[in-house]
Amino acid sequence: MHDDPVIIGIHGLANKPPREEKQTWWRQAIEEGLARNLGRAPPDVPFEFVYWADLRYDAPVTPERNREPYYPARGRKPFPSPSGKPPGPSLTDRFYRAVEWMQEKTGHLVVDDAFIEYRLDDLWGYYKDAAFRTDARDRLRAVLARYEGRTLMLAAHSMGGLIAYDVLRLAERQGPRPRVAHFVTMGTPLGLAEIKHRIAAEHGDLRVPSAVARWTHLGDRDDVATVGADLAQAYAPNPDGVRVADCPVINAYRRPRGGRNPHKSYGYLRTPEFSRAVAGVLDEAVAACSVEADAPA
Repeated sequence: MHDDPVIIGIHGLANKPPREEKQTWWRQAIEEGLARNLGRAPPDVPFEFVYWADLRYDAPVTPERNREPYYPARGRKPFPSPSGKPPGPSLTDRFYRAVEWMQEKTGHLVVDDAFIEYRLDDLWGYYKDAAFRTDARDRLRAVLARYEGRTLMLAAHSMGGLIAYDVLRLAERQGPRPRVAHFVTMGTPLGLAEIKHRIAAEHGDLRVPSAVARWTHLGDRDDVATVGADLAQAYAPNPDGVRVADCPVINAYRRPRGGRNPHKSYGYLRTPEFSRAVAGVLDEAVAACSVEADAPA
């Protein structure tokens, strides 16, 4: 049917493997999560992947240099999920919130500027290079236009969440406005003071985009990209009253040789919370974020 749902993904910071490989790995991670967390077969729905790494890098990451590929996790049990009371802010998060308070008081975002420039180079380029910013947004616009009128789930990781947010806000003024049944951001730095200031400067306010019927932000408390204010505190509801749901998760991705990476996209895509978000768009019957929800054994 014309109104069947479509899942759209957009990746985050840094160079990536070739587009086809990265798209395949995202889909496999989503399907692995659905199977282990909910006992569901792979969904027979279109999956579109928005790839923009080639706008910043001359060649994709080769297999020999890829230190963090997708690979199925060991075991068959559901992936871990916070239980009971959600975990509080990490030490890094508490430190950043104190720094943010000082930055706001002084009016100088020197810490954010340094962090973005030297640790989040693509994000720095997004704001300094207008051509790159426009091209990255156009990649997502083209996919949204292709599925105009369809029910969409938009899954955005890291800096991809910022690109997606900007595109959705611009659509309010420039059109056409897509129908986003569920906007899921994962490890997205929309809580950083510098990012909030730039969003307000371009869009006029901080709020949920009008095209969004539901917005869930998945964040591992150990993911440094999620430091700063909870998004529900920073972003007001849209005109329809839709609010951001900040959803703590456990990103269980582990490097093939090394420790856990709480920012990795594959780990977020395999969380029970993301699996429930996918099932919710397919069924309109499953709550995405509930830290007390029981996953099937």
